[in-house]
Amino acid sequence: MPREVTHRYVDPLSQVWLGAARRIGLRVERTPHAYAATDGRGTLAIGTDDALDADDSLAQMIFHELCHSLVEGEESFDQPDWGMDNTGPDHDWREHACLRAQWVLAGRHGLRSVFAPTTDFRMFWDTLSGDVLADRTDPSVQAAIAAVRRADKPPWAPALSDALAATARIAAAAGSFAAPDREAPVLWLKVAGVPVAHPTGLPAGASDATCGSCAWRFESRGARCRQADGVAKSTIGVKIEDSWRACERYEPALDCQTCGACCRAAYHSVEVQPRDPAVKAVPDYIVDRGHYLELKRDGDRCAALKGGLVELGKQTRFHCVIYDDRPKTCREFTLGSAHCLTARRRVGLSL
Repeated sequence: MPREVTHRYVDPLSQVWLGAARRIGLRVERTPHAYAATDGRGTLAIGTDDALDADDSLAQMIFHELCHSLVEGEESFDQPDWGMDNTGPDHDWREHACLRAQWVLAGRHGLRSVFAPTTDFRMFWDTLSGDVLADRTDPSVQAAIAAVRRADKPPWAPALSDALAATARIAAAAGSFAAPDREAPVLWLKVAGVPVAHPTGLPAGASDATCGSCAWRFESRGARCRQADGVAKSTIGVKIEDSWRACERYEPALDCQTCGACCRAAYHSVEVQPRDPAVKAVPDYIVDRGHYLELKRDGDRCAALKGGLVELGKQTRFHCVIYDDRPKTCREFTLGSAHCLTARRRVGLSL
């Protein structure tokens, strides 16, 4: 008699990522008519196995597409192909941003080899090393930073981090059974161990620098870290040792002219006191709102802030045209303070 089949087998790694996609809000469909595409209505189409390269997997494809969604933001779920046209001048840096985010998130779990992309952008992936978020003047770095921060928020969290952790466990188990093969070694043999977390609890860093040279180190009865405050739920900074190797959120000395965060989208209004010398010194930049005075705005930035244009793939330097006469609020804003970190996070310059 024919045996009745009551269940079907699904590859464990596929099961993890199909489940993660579902929890995030996506239906994954396999199709021979597309490599990877979204319809803006909750369906993610992935090519059938015969359309993928030998070092591709359904899991890797889903993870890559989720990294695209992280770069483009939650609103991209409502747009075909995450709102990317795949041909315009912004396409390359957006793809680079996706791969930078993918590098960071996969690296936290030792999975960069398993989740390496196999598209035309594999050459860019192969150039990545060390701290891939270091150059804050690169638009793709800024977009990747925003993406990594989104990974800790819904709808991606906690499904995405759970799937990466589960993949790391599966990879470790599979790798222990993999046999060496000189002609076509399996990817499981290239799985790295999960990096040991930084002493503060933050992810391990890729920089050779130490906590002692980090922009977010400050003194308060010893060396402390602003970046670790959220981990320890501290309001006075977490104690650190200057000799510790830097964490993932390490940044060298800050440069206001490559930042400008506090003068643009990070804060929507800068109030000016009536007796502030700026009221008379630069009246064209002061707006009277009836009950209060504030600095004039130009879109999402202070009207006095200039620069920040992208030229040849890099961002031009910012400068303030009323710097010598700037209001007291601006004068008291401290480089490297908690407010400075908040501003940089809001515009995608700091993790």
